[in-house]
Amino acid sequence: MAPMAESSATLSALGGAALFSSLSPEELRLLAAHAVRKSVAAGQSLFDEGDACKGLYIVAGGRLRIYKSSPAGRLQVLSVEGPGSTIAELPVFDGGPYPASASAVEDSQVLFISREDFRAFCLRHPEVALKILAVVGARLRRLVEIIEELSFSTVRQRLISVLLKLAQTGGKRTARGIELQLPGTHQELAHQLGTVRELVSRNLTRLNAEGLLSVDGRQIVVRDLAALGAELDPAG
Repeated sequence: MAPMAESSATLSALGGAALFSSLSPEELRLLAAHAVRKSVAAGQSLFDEGDACKGLYIVAGGRLRIYKSSPAGRLQVLSVEGPGSTIAELPVFDGGPYPASASAVEDSQVLFISREDFRAFCLRHPEVALKILAVVGARLRRLVEIIEELSFSTVRQRLISVLLKLAQTGGKRTARGIELQLPGTHQELAHQLGTVRELVSRNLTRLNAEGLLSVDGRQIVVRDLAALGAELDPAG
């Protein structure tokens, strides 16, 4: 990428991040001078849980998975971050290591700003630091939701909840029902649900046999949205 085009792409990526939406063009240029663009291939690790935090990342393109892993190798996906998202806000300020790991779901690009440069920038622009509190607060709320889901719901219920969200946000209504495509493999869905692939496949097969779904690999048809939603009703 030519220097001018790279500079324009960096400014565009920074300007698209919620943390920096209040900055002026000149302030964005000052921040861009400290940003380094990096490419991350699909499946490549950006950093691992426990690594010393070197700085903040801004997703410029693609998608990155933030996750925790157990000693046995099981993964729990905490979030999937796309363009405009920032990663590792908290350890930049508390001085601790990265609390989770990050890897690319697909070929991605990120901007990196060192911990020292970003902390100095926030001292000059306290409104950015205030926005970080909002981002960290939203992440904390999501972590509480994940804990509740893992503690108080079954794999079947968590799977149905994901399918309902996909149907409502990206489903296509047809004569057969609401058609949707799983965003990843059964293994990736298992990581999101905090379980193993076999249980995801088994529950999809059962929902298919019960007539609630039609399953063909990653292609799903929700035959009766109301009936599927009723499966989450504790009184049902």
